[in-house]
Amino acid sequence: MKDVIIIPTYNERENIAQIISEIFELLPEIFILVVDDNSPDGTANFVKDLQKKFPNLSLLLRNKKEGLGRAYIDAFEKTLKDKNVKKIVTMDADFSYNPKYLTEMLKTADSFDVVIGSRYIKGGKTEGRELWRRILSRGANLYCRFVIRLPIFDFTAGFNVINTAFLRKIDFSKIDISGYVFLIELKCLLWKEGASFKEIPILFKNRRDGESKMSSHVINEGILAPWKILFKKNK
Repeated sequence: MKDVIIIPTYNERENIAQIISEIFELLPEIFILVVDDNSPDGTANFVKDLQKKFPNLSLLLRNKKEGLGRAYIDAFEKTLKDKNVKKIVTMDADFSYNPKYLTEMLKTADSFDVVIGSRYIKGGKTEGRELWRRILSRGANLYCRFVIRLPIFDFTAGFNVINTAFLRKIDFSKIDISGYVFLIELKCLLWKEGASFKEIPILFKNRRDGESKMSSHVINEGILAPWKILFKKNK
């Protein structure tokens, strides 16, 4: 059995080589799949060069940018074709999630079906973000917890370890959310399938290099998404 880390990228050439190197130094037996949306900055070419050094590194190159949700769905579908994959990790390339937490999260995932690297439980923190971003994120997660009633605290966390047995139960064709709120719906679908959850505290740091993907579309989608998810959940 093997575990796969999925890293979606768009213009992440400043970060991708270093984060891949750090992950393999920490977990030399892990597999990494980078999903690149045809980044104009040549992120994919950096990954291709790294494949010469790291045999467990793969690249899924998509034709265009279609949002985080679509990137993850394509990566899940590709990865789940391999019956030997036991756990899938989702994380960003920008060092907002420190690879040092991977060992603890993967170990915890031996006992729980979904492990979330959480900013919003005791011991979790956020560092380096503007006040308005912290308020927006905290408020969005409280809002999701109020609407959806899923007993977790960090709905929008992108740092997760997921048992593939539960991912295989999900019909991804029914997911029509493209942005970061895909992560909210994914957690709800996993919960609906009976997955057990565990949050562990992490320090979330503002991205090291590159530009944030936050936009007004993401914010607007986030306001409506919990109600859409609640409706689906209660069908």
